[in-house]
Amino acid sequence: MQSLIDLHMHSTASDGKDSPAALLEKIKSLGIRCFALTDHDTIDGVMEMEQALVSGGSADIVFIRGIEFSCITSAGKCHILGYGYDWDNDAFQAVLAKSAALRRRKLEQRLDFLRKEYQIEFGEDDIAKMRGMKSVGKPHLAELMIKMGLVDSVAEGINKYIDHCPTLDSRMPAGEVIHAIRSANGISVWAHPRGGVGERARSDEEFQAQLKHLTDCGLQGLECFYLRYSKEEIEKLAACAMEHGLYISGGSDYHGRKKYPPIGTLNADGVSVDAKQLSVLQKLNLKGKAFRNS
Repeated sequence: MQSLIDLHMHSTASDGKDSPAALLEKIKSLGIRCFALTDHDTIDGVMEMEQALVSGGSADIVFIRGIEFSCITSAGKCHILGYGYDWDNDAFQAVLAKSAALRRRKLEQRLDFLRKEYQIEFGEDDIAKMRGMKSVGKPHLAELMIKMGLVDSVAEGINKYIDHCPTLDSRMPAGEVIHAIRSANGISVWAHPRGGVGERARSDEEFQAQLKHLTDCGLQGLECFYLRYSKEEIEKLAACAMEHGLYISGGSDYHGRKKYPPIGTLNADGVSVDAKQLSVLQKLNLKGKAFRNS
């Protein structure tokens, strides 16, 4: 069953397939009542979404500003979601600028790696287009490989070529990101803490090590409900969130791509999730950080 709440999805502003306007039309057609757009390292899609809501939204839809930062700690890589932030905040803007610069560096690292290791060179127009984007990800490179006839799918391009490129130095320090989100009066949440789509599942030891680091940095929430997590995994994460005084969040991680499920898929068992199960919504509502087209 589809949930009517989804706090994790992506648009063409990062690596999603749907523009913010097209994404909004899908959300309206599905009857989604509350959602957040969480593009990677950019708020361009969020700004477009708020404009789309003003011009063609619905008074019944609640929109929450979101973002997903690619981060690193001494315990390894992670993704930090930010909700309900003030995008004019100086600390938040500084992190956005730094993150964008790191993404540009990551793109150059990957282009150089693919050229040297596999003799894969993209056309000048394609490279110029990617350099002009604020959030270029693995799928953009893989899609070009499909056009070149090198691979048959995005997953093949990523697994066979792109994932072999070392880019950990192009991730933001998680502590810096969490501080910026909190400075902007937002809420920081650890995305898919047991592992996301296409990632190896974290062991209990890896999870606990990362959790300690992030909570020491001021983390405020856990994404307990996630498309690939079972009921048992969700219950375990929710208990952990309560133990550490963290808010509970959830989302589908929708990208509009084959390996990702439909909007509103917040678990692996196909069970609907309601607002009462996501304590982060209560906090966002109290902080007045929900956008309504009214």
